[in-house]
Amino acid sequence: MNRTIEYEVKESGRTIYEFLKCRGFSRNVMIQMKKSMDSITVDGEWKPFRYALRKGQHFTVFYKENGYSEHIRPVDMPIDVVYEDEDLIVINKPSGMPVHPSHGNYDNTLANALAWYYGGQNFTFRCINRLDRDTTGLLIVAKNAVSAGILAEMMKRRQIHRTYYAIVKGKLPPSGKIDAPIARAEESAMERRVDFIRGERAVTYFWRLCYRDGFSMAALCLETGRTHQIRVHMHYIGHPLPGDFLYCPDYRMICRQALHAGKLSFIHPITGKMLRFTTKQPEDFAFMK
Repeated sequence: MNRTIEYEVKESGRTIYEFLKCRGFSRNVMIQMKKSMDSITVDGEWKPFRYALRKGQHFTVFYKENGYSEHIRPVDMPIDVVYEDEDLIVINKPSGMPVHPSHGNYDNTLANALAWYYGGQNFTFRCINRLDRDTTGLLIVAKNAVSAGILAEMMKRRQIHRTYYAIVKGKLPPSGKIDAPIARAEESAMERRVDFIRGERAVTYFWRLCYRDGFSMAALCLETGRTHQIRVHMHYIGHPLPGDFLYCPDYRMICRQALHAGKLSFIHPITGKMLRFTTKQPEDFAFMK
């Protein structure tokens, strides 16, 4: 989506390029902006990226979307919007909804739902923190290339903070750190496992919140972001998530992996304000109440 951003220059000396780079604008975004004569104006006049800004000037950035996700079909499905502005949308994803289209999932994904939500007009799907199909909870979708580039870099630097909640089998220790590398299982395209020879570093922190009838409720934070990290690590220490078709197919209490992304906090990519979001635990976690 197109985006216009207004700035007031607080100090002299920086070029437009330096100004934008300090605010996280990606190289690709600036390359696209250079192609348009209306992308940069200072006090109402076009200026090149090498122009040196002066204190008190008003600086306008206009980014025009140059492509869209044309292969994502708009589908009318309900979505739980937690927050939305010109730059991003935060959604509480339900269980059973894949994030993006893939083999066998062409029209039942969050991308399809958002394409409908935005009327299918110049919609580009840019999900920042993805969740597994059956994991519920908070995720961010960027609404333009500028915010997408900044948020992606924040994810890489671990500046987007997430707290997960999981139900696991057995009595979990009060707290702990799991530092065990994860790799794809050799015999499976989907399954992961702890592998100290081939694996990539993976670190998970957990805190037991309660224990009841053979199950523990835990809060978890990730230092790394490996595929299936929580599910694999909890299985590795002997406390798998019930309902997990890959690592613990025990469906007596819940019909999907008992994992929920319940808290999310990060600095807004454009305004610089701190954003914090929380969601209620899903209904299928009720057996722990």
